[in-house]
Amino acid sequence: MAAEGHAPTASEYIVHHLQHWQVNWGLEPVTQKAIVDFNVINLDSVLWALAVGVIGCLVLWLAARKATAGVPGRFQAAVEILVEMVDSQAKANVHNAQSRKFIAPLALTVFVWIFLLNAMDMLPVDLLPALWAQAFEAAGHDPHHAYMRVVPTADLSTTLGLSTSVLLLCLFYGIKVKGLGGWGHELITAPFGAHPVLWPINLLMQVIEYLAKTVSHGMRLFGNMYAGELVFMLIALMGGAMAASFSGVLLPVGHIIAGTVWAIFHILVITLQAFIFMMLTLIYLGQAHEGH
Repeated sequence: MAAEGHAPTASEYIVHHLQHWQVNWGLEPVTQKAIVDFNVINLDSVLWALAVGVIGCLVLWLAARKATAGVPGRFQAAVEILVEMVDSQAKANVHNAQSRKFIAPLALTVFVWIFLLNAMDMLPVDLLPALWAQAFEAAGHDPHHAYMRVVPTADLSTTLGLSTSVLLLCLFYGIKVKGLGGWGHELITAPFGAHPVLWPINLLMQVIEYLAKTVSHGMRLFGNMYAGELVFMLIALMGGAMAASFSGVLLPVGHIIAGTVWAIFHILVITLQAFIFMMLTLIYLGQAHEGH
């Protein structure tokens, strides 16, 4: 970050906030040296995703535990509306009742988990990183090297990991429903026909389709959440610039107006992105049950 005793510049501030807490498989600190580096783990994304996942499971467990047959309370009614919405979408996209016993709860988990992961972006941008820097310094380390990003869905490795999991489930259900032979036959005969000359072209098209679905599925969520995180940082920097130019008079005004407007809009973004990811998951799994 900045040198000791000097405030960071705008670029240093953003670069520091966009740096992950990275370790290797031995949990030793490392620095990513390539766009794709499987020796690096973004530990902050993993830990926050697990923590938020536990919270989501706890919320749903409490709803199930307190459910009554009488007039539901507000919390139970909200959870029931959410469950019914997901279940109706699952029935519309996956027509195999046996498969829906797993896919519908999976879709509910995906929606709740991703919504909560996205909602981490609503926390003050400097709150958790500052607390982590203080804890890092208290442990005897340089706080300028205390990196902490708290929005796992703004990490491409997280979103592509989720979309890859959906891909694996699509392959699983494709083989389960059609059989290994039927699924393999479809790979080489669709979409252009069963003539042997077309087999390589069909196979190439199928591979491209699977890859395109997986990459776009993960990139869509990542792009929206990364942009949202960056805007919150720019809003924080805008307040600092106003403070430097106008003796701090407009700092509260700038933060309140820009922060409030973007936060209200971002509530829609985080909900919509969770819904879109869930819907694409259901659509892809539904397509895996159908033949070309």
